[in-house]
Amino acid sequence: MLRKPWILTQTWQDVLFLHWPVPPSILEQHIPIDLKVDLFEQNAWLSIVLFKVNGQRIRLLPAFPGTDSYVQLNIRTYVTYKGKQGIYFFNLDVTNRFVAQLASMGGLKYRYAKMALQLKDNSYFFTSHSHKFKERARISYKPLPSEIPSSSFDKWLVERYCSWTKSKNVLLRIDIHHLPWQLHKAQINIESNTLAPFTNEMLQRTQPIVHYAKYKKAKIFPPVIE
Repeated sequence: MLRKPWILTQTWQDVLFLHWPVPPSILEQHIPIDLKVDLFEQNAWLSIVLFKVNGQRIRLLPAFPGTDSYVQLNIRTYVTYKGKQGIYFFNLDVTNRFVAQLASMGGLKYRYAKMALQLKDNSYFFTSHSHKFKERARISYKPLPSEIPSSSFDKWLVERYCSWTKSKNVLLRIDIHHLPWQLHKAQINIESNTLAPFTNEMLQRTQPIVHYAKYKKAKIFPPVIE
């Protein structure tokens, strides 16, 4: 556990991970120069992660009505800084305007987007569209009961406990804490996906590696200047 007190807690529910290999040269154009693209067996990876946030609250305070539950979509890659492994988020889209505005004031790449995540007949249906950013997605997924044996590659993708962002030319690190993921397989159907246009449609031409997790409770720590 980290020494500094956490400032925010969240529960992530019905988490879908979609992972694609992407040439490092493409990702390098879109991350801060301070960071280095992390590779697994010479491959760089980009992931789309979608889930529902529940139970969000600030430390020592009750949940604020209207801000404790929303849908979130993350587009991320895997990076290192001075040998430390973590995540770089290209976008963090949420369905709560207040959360998006408050987080973006702190230099984080949060955006408001119209999204929905609904359960029907044991499958989840996710839609996202933004008139401002012209990005769309229609994805359905059905979790399967079989748990995925944790491989070194799975751990490399999901067991990451910090992220970096750059705000006003200052590199910030945000640490998180949660128990290890219990991953399951899932059936997916991607009807449309233009969420990462800088990948030159590669995500539309190839099938991703898929992980699903029912829930994870996380604690988020205050930003640290690197």
